[in-house]
Amino acid sequence: MRKIVLVLTALMFIIGCSAKNKPEYNKSDIYWYNKMIYYISANDLDKADDYFTSLQSEHFSSPLLKEALLILAQAHMDEEEYLLAGYYLNEYIKRYATPREMEFAKFLKIKASYLAFKNINRDQKLLDDTIKKAIAYEKSYPNSEYLPMVDTILTKLYMAQYVLDSEIASLYERIGKKKAAKFYKDRLKNSWLKKDQIDVPHSWYEYLVNW
Repeated sequence: MRKIVLVLTALMFIIGCSAKNKPEYNKSDIYWYNKMIYYISANDLDKADDYFTSLQSEHFSSPLLKEALLILAQAHMDEEEYLLAGYYLNEYIKRYATPREMEFAKFLKIKASYLAFKNINRDQKLLDDTIKKAIAYEKSYPNSEYLPMVDTILTKLYMAQYVLDSEIASLYERIGKKKAAKFYKDRLKNSWLKKDQIDVPHSWYEYLVNW
């Protein structure tokens, strides 16, 4: 009798696992959307991304996609996954955003690029690109409610750029690359910032740590 119970228990376990691991497909858009939201709330963004992929694949014209993109972008920003946040924001802007919504989404892109410096010593190109995006934003949206935050970001980026250029110029000077050193010294001369106007930190990206 005990053997029969053990066998039945094992079979029930196997059947349960099989049902659990059964691939999901051909579901409604609200099903995929709710699953995505559930896994975001459970802090499992990999699963949330997978369910968004299913939503997009099976319901490419669903009105839920617009909101889902923005929710995922914000969720990845909250988890400091800024590249993925930027990807979802790009898709949102390209496919759905109205002019007003684009203003907000582009601000989030600038914020995501800026916050990316908080985790890791990013390269100079990202710094330059983020400065260009912030300048373009100020020109495109001079009356934006997000402008004060963009101004703050841009000021911090400028200060970081100044210190970085100074560090690079000093490095090239030490290793005898005079032309390269001169290029970065010229950038410093043309900057609206001056060395006596800022407190030079140990590293250029210390300007970017505090939001």
